[in-house]
Amino acid sequence: MSREQAIAYATGYFDDGSFLQVLGERVAHRTESQASDSLPALQAYLDGNLIPAFEALGFTCRCVPNPVPERGPFLLAERIEDPSALTLLTYGHGDVVHGYDAQWQPGLVPWTLTVDGDRWYGRGTADNKGQHTINLAALAQVLRARGGRLGYNVKAIVEMGEEAGSPGLAEMCAANRDALRADLFIASDGPRVSAARPTLFMGSRGSANFTLSVKLRNGAHHSGNWGGLLRSPGIRLVHALASIVDERGQIRVAGLRPPAIPPAVRAALASLSVGGGPNDPAIDPDWGEQDLTPVERVFGWNSFEVLAFKTGNPENPANAIPGHAYAHCQMRFVVGSDAAHFLDRLRAHLDAHGFTDVQVSPYTSFMEATRLDPDDPWVEWGTRSIAATLGTAPVLLPNLGGSLPNDVFADILGLPTLWVPHSYPACSQHAPNEHLLGSVAREGLQIMAGLFWDLGDEGERIRAARQAR
Repeated sequence: MSREQAIAYATGYFDDGSFLQVLGERVAHRTESQASDSLPALQAYLDGNLIPAFEALGFTCRCVPNPVPERGPFLLAERIEDPSALTLLTYGHGDVVHGYDAQWQPGLVPWTLTVDGDRWYGRGTADNKGQHTINLAALAQVLRARGGRLGYNVKAIVEMGEEAGSPGLAEMCAANRDALRADLFIASDGPRVSAARPTLFMGSRGSANFTLSVKLRNGAHHSGNWGGLLRSPGIRLVHALASIVDERGQIRVAGLRPPAIPPAVRAALASLSVGGGPNDPAIDPDWGEQDLTPVERVFGWNSFEVLAFKTGNPENPANAIPGHAYAHCQMRFVVGSDAAHFLDRLRAHLDAHGFTDVQVSPYTSFMEATRLDPDDPWVEWGTRSIAATLGTAPVLLPNLGGSLPNDVFADILGLPTLWVPHSYPACSQHAPNEHLLGSVAREGLQIMAGLFWDLGDEGERIRAARQAR
């Protein structure tokens, strides 16, 4: 058999309706990890669907309880052909966000896969059931084309809590580090840069969420009697925020800014553009770091965001000076940022500017930034493989603008990480009317079949070349 035959098998799997049927069965599982009573449904997805699918391909499977109580389990699967051979680790998540059933457009139900032209609607179609279904199906077609042997080992992690912040993933991987030992990580999540442009990214920006608050007194006091005499927590907090970011969103605190964009990263971003899709918001060209391009701002720099701000009662304002105000804030940051000391730097800045009354909470959630060197041999291999399949090179992103738990795989497990997304920016993930594009899914099956085939032909050589660097 040949590489071309493996890709033809993957294409046929889509064209004959097999992919549609399997994805429909997976979408039907109501795996809302953010729901308090979701554990039985999360376990049922693994037991009733994914474990049989992995076992049919010769994997041995075991479920690992989450070290965080009342959180979704993990599936660990492995297919070992030769313990000394190259080993691939892959990943997906079977949980989804809330369905928001009543908010979908007429005729659509989040738990029923509905095809409308190129759009395949259903919760999890884009994030992440559709994506790990593509990868597992492509692996199956390569096994078929190679007569039942890949020429390398495969290990897989499926988590059931990514949409709840991946609780326990880091602890589970640390505890199972030997069992998860591998040479390369390839997985799929997140969007391409656009539907028409296949994408390869090697990490993600980090995210750090925290709260700034001002509490000056208990209760509110009549603004007619006390206005001009009592400090306003809302005004204090507004000015504190204005000292952190300027009027165009540029970060003013040196300790929250990243180092200069590395030349290899800048070169990789030079030919890219963002936005412009039919459902994309219009980009504000005068927002963000002034000396950077829009692409560099989102993929190569840090941003400070105010996610929510409250003082008083916005829904029913009273003629009173509130006693407190708070802002939920977020840092998105790239590799090289001093994220471990962001809050210390912020505290020192606020004190130095007279905002000692502004309190800084500990992180409410945190995900580290990761980025594989664009010059890594595995990146060159992945780019070349996708180009050989499609006839055109993919967009190469040093890191995704959003955040994924890639730090677990890159830092805890120490792996070079390649992500090949099969979604697109306007897929409505996390919102009503989530959908996968059939055309992108078909192309994704071809891409992954090519990658999994090429890993058998070239993986050992790439591993040796990387070790020799």
